[in-house]
Amino acid sequence: MSTAQVVVLAGPSGAGKSRLAERLGLPVLRLDDFYKDGDDPTLPRITTGANAGLVDWDHPDSWHEADALAALRELCATGRSEVPIYEIAQNGRCGSRTVDLAGSDLFVAEGIFAPEVVAACREAGILAAAYCITQHPLVTFWRRLTRDLREHRKPPLVLVRRGLALMRDQQRVVAHALRQGCRKATGDQAYAELTAGRR
Repeated sequence: MSTAQVVVLAGPSGAGKSRLAERLGLPVLRLDDFYKDGDDPTLPRITTGANAGLVDWDHPDSWHEADALAALRELCATGRSEVPIYEIAQNGRCGSRTVDLAGSDLFVAEGIFAPEVVAACREAGILAAAYCITQHPLVTFWRRLTRDLREHRKPPLVLVRRGLALMRDQQRVVAHALRQGCRKATGDQAYAELTAGRR
């Protein structure tokens, strides 16, 4: 029998998933830490447009889904899991950390690939809720760009180009999350619902 359940937060990069997770004050599993290393030969590539040839970091094949699901199941069963630390600026893993629920019966899993784990979590009986966090595309673009520039994630021109491509792709990202079983909400809406019964 599971001792904990997971709240999955999906949505476009920069939509406010990490901000909401911080507001909730729950333990967090960062699904983006399960990205493949930048030299992994199985990484998918962009095939068209100005970014052709670059790694497609927004494609599900760019991360280790099986490892992420294993960590989710372990956290729900035991309350602890050793997970990787991924540094975008270094294009790879740079260590590991222990996620400890410290007795909490609820934790958050967030990341751009969060929709991919919803069905498996529901089937395993460990899903508490799944949201697709959204904002206006221009708000998301600006938040993502300022964050990525502040953290020196990639060269500025790459970040701008990627940001514009993601803005154009936001509607598809949201539609995919909804098909995978997430419910659309702003960060404020999800926060209100998730904290209503825990005050």
